[in-house]
Amino acid sequence: MKRLKKGPELKMPELKVPAALADLFYDLHDRRLLPFVALLVVAIVAVPFLLANSGSSSSVPAPATASSVPATAGRTARFTVTQVDPGLRVPRKRLAKRHAKDPFIQRFTQPPVSAGSPTGESAATSTAVTETSVSSETTSGSPAVVVPVESTPVPSSPPNAGSGGAGGATTGANPITYTWAIDVKVMKTTTNPDGSKEKGEPETRERILPPATLPAKKTQVVAYIGVNPVTEKPLFLVSTEVTSVFGEAKCVAGTTTCQLLEMEPTFPETFSIGEAGVTYKINVLSVNRVPVPKPAPAAK
Repeated sequence: MKRLKKGPELKMPELKVPAALADLFYDLHDRRLLPFVALLVVAIVAVPFLLANSGSSSSVPAPATASSVPATAGRTARFTVTQVDPGLRVPRKRLAKRHAKDPFIQRFTQPPVSAGSPTGESAATSTAVTETSVSSETTSGSPAVVVPVESTPVPSSPPNAGSGGAGGATTGANPITYTWAIDVKVMKTTTNPDGSKEKGEPETRERILPPATLPAKKTQVVAYIGVNPVTEKPLFLVSTEVTSVFGEAKCVAGTTTCQLLEMEPTFPETFSIGEAGVTYKINVLSVNRVPVPKPAPAAK
C-alpha cells in the first residue's frame, strides 16, 4: 500500500480582535457584568416580536351589538321629506304685480313758473302736483299707467333790497364786505451808550385792518397788507430802515434782505432799526375775519 505524500501546509490567517473590544470584554468580565449584557441583547431582539404579536391580537374589531341597529333606525325615522313648490321660484309669477319702468322717460318734472304765480313766502312753500305718464311695457303688454308725482317746491326770488357788493352780504343799500383784522402787541426797547437797555410799556392794538403801518404812521417798521389765502397767516412788508430781523417768521420775498414776511400768530418777531440800538418786538395775538361796511354811493 502506497503512502500518500503530504501536501503543502495551509496557513489560516490570524484573526486579531480590536484592542478596544478586547479591553471592553475583559473589563466586563472583571466586573461580572457579562450576564447583564447578554440579557440586554436578548431583550432588544425579543421585544419587537412580542409587541407585534400583542398588536395583532388587539386589533380585531369587536362585533356590533344588536341594540345599536334599532337605535340608528329610530333616528332616521324622525326626518321627513317635504315637497318644494316650484311655482315660488318662477319669476313671472313672483313678479307678476310689478311693472317694468322705462329709464329713458322723465318721471319727476317741475311745473313751469307762470308770470302770475304768487311771490313771497306763499310761493316758496307751495307745492304742485303734476301727472306724468310712465310707459310700463311688460311681458303681458299692459297699457301705460299715469302716476301722480309731487314736484319740488319752487323758491321765490327775494325782493330787491338794493345792489350787493361782490363776495359780501347786503343790508339795505350799504354793501358789506369782509377782511382779515389782526390784534398785535408792540414793545419798544432802546439800548443806551453804556450798554443798558430801557424797555417801554407794551402797547396792544386791536382790529387793525389792512393796509396799516406798525407800530405807528410816523415810525414805520412793517406794513400789514393782509393774509396768505392758503395758510391764513398775516403778511407784512418790511421797511428799508430795518437792519436785522429775529424770530420764527417765514421770508416770502427777498434775496439779500427780506422784503415780505409771513408771521406766525403768538410768535413774536424782533426788528432792529438803524444804528441807534432801537428794536421793536411785534407779536400777532390773533387773526379774525370781520365785516367792513362801505358807505353808500352818492346820488347823482
